Amino acid sequence: MIDHIQSILQQGLKAIEEATDLTQLQEVKNQYLAKKSALMGIFSQLKDLDAEKKKQVGFEINAARDQLTLALETKQKTIETLVMQAKLKEEVIDISQPATHAYQGSVNPFFLIEQTITDIFVSMGYQVAEGPEIESDHYNFELLNIPKDHPAREMQDSLYFDENTLLRTHTSPVQARVMQASQGKPIQVICPGKVYRRDEDDATHSHQFGQVEGLVVAEGINLGHLKQTLQAFAKKMFGEKREIRLRPSFFPFTEPSVEIDVSCFECGGKGCNLCKHTGWIEILGGGMVHPKVLTMNGYDAKKMTGFAFGIGIERVAMLRYGIDDIRRFYQNDLRFIQQFNRK
Repeated sequence: MIDHIQSILQQGLKAIEEATDLTQLQEVKNQYLAKKSALMGIFSQLKDLDAEKKKQVGFEINAARDQLTLALETKQKTIETLVMQAKLKEEVIDISQPATHAYQGSVNPFFLIEQTITDIFVSMGYQVAEGPEIESDHYNFELLNIPKDHPAREMQDSLYFDENTLLRTHTSPVQARVMQASQGKPIQVICPGKVYRRDEDDATHSHQFGQVEGLVVAEGINLGHLKQTLQAFAKKMFGEKREIRLRPSFFPFTEPSVEIDVSCFECGGKGCNLCKHTGWIEILGGGMVHPKVLTMNGYDAKKMTGFAFGIGIERVAMLRYGIDDIRRFYQNDLRFIQQFNRK
């Protein structure tokens, strides 16, 4: 019986040595070490042997099993090493080849400036409000002190769907909605978004453009608050050395109304082509909210006052980045957009 065990052991070791892959090695393991294998089957014959013989045969079986197990483990590691070496050789990377470059997208300067303006005013405590781009005549004009047949409507050549519905010509309707929703309480909001007018498309005009309008309503608000707010904005947007000046103007929804200029950041106010040799660049308009607008939108105009302003997003971007044509914002030209990486 011991000779039979040794014969099985030698056959198993030879089969292990001849195995060339893990599948063959698993078959050898099943053949020689499974419960129904010839070697393990000898265990069932031990009951017929005397104690001394049983001990000797049991020792030989266990020794043969351990030897086969060790040989299987060694052979498995050898085969796995050979497989890995072949795989590495087959999948070798040629480091002399050009690398695949992952291009990072750039943000359109329109959105860079919109986000910058928003961040500046949010840092001052303003809330951000948005509204529909398709508006009613009531919100777009009438609640802003621009009744039907008012000459100011001709200044905003509108795109109508019908006599009462149009694409909004400014983001001021959002201000009206915020005032009505606030029910006479103090507010401090900005309203960014796209607006539409029936303009000819050229280097400085577009039928679509962006605005960020601001509104503050509370007790005791005056023109000085507007000036200081816009002075802080100009310094954060264009540099700490910038100054602003206010010039009288007219807007139906503010009284008094002003145009706001910033000292030229190209020449420092000395005069150049950018500022048309005036030393100043017009950047936005604003003024004190007209009492009629406050009253129509639920405020006591004798108790509450407010100021409003409007900033053209593309205009600020064109000034800040030296962009020569407003149409570039909308042409999706990668050569243009890739110049504006947020980093």
